[in-house]
Amino acid sequence: MSRIPTHTVEDAPVASRPLLHGIAQSSPTGRPLNLHAQMAHSPAVLAAYASLRAVTAEHGTLGPKVSWALNLATAAAVGNGYMIGLASRFARMSGWTVAQVAALEAGARTNDPRTDALASLVREAAANAGKVQDATWKSAQQAGWSDEQLVEAFAFLGLTVFAGYFLNYAQTDTDL
Repeated sequence: MSRIPTHTVEDAPVASRPLLHGIAQSSPTGRPLNLHAQMAHSPAVLAAYASLRAVTAEHGTLGPKVSWALNLATAAAVGNGYMIGLASRFARMSGWTVAQVAALEAGARTNDPRTDALASLVREAAANAGKVQDATWKSAQQAGWSDEQLVEAFAFLGLTVFAGYFLNYAQTDTDL
């Protein structure tokens, strides 16, 4: 059972309404997901989440296919079924096959060694409070990821950890 009220755009705190409305417009359902509707209970939480989302969309260079792979790898490490379901859905929509999505969730190899190296990096970071071994970092570099891209991967890690931890904290009911 969820701990936090689930809002509509109309009954959300006034400061959350514009953000929640914008999120609803890009939602796969055309309405806020429970994740967003509960974050709206605190305008600060919804604004923080929306800001991370907007910044990665505006300034990110990894592209949707890689970013959703990172979100899925992180969600699996965080251990939240809601976030795994959401990331899996968008990973498939961005071009990953069902088998590749399962591999990304399980920490197994896809047929994309370059993305696998970066997914391994964020998975390890998510599981270890941001810490990664030098060998994991070097493996991602050797796969062709620049230092800038390795730093950018942290933004997707942070966005997914933020959302996944909130979902765990709030005990949000799945609506996917």
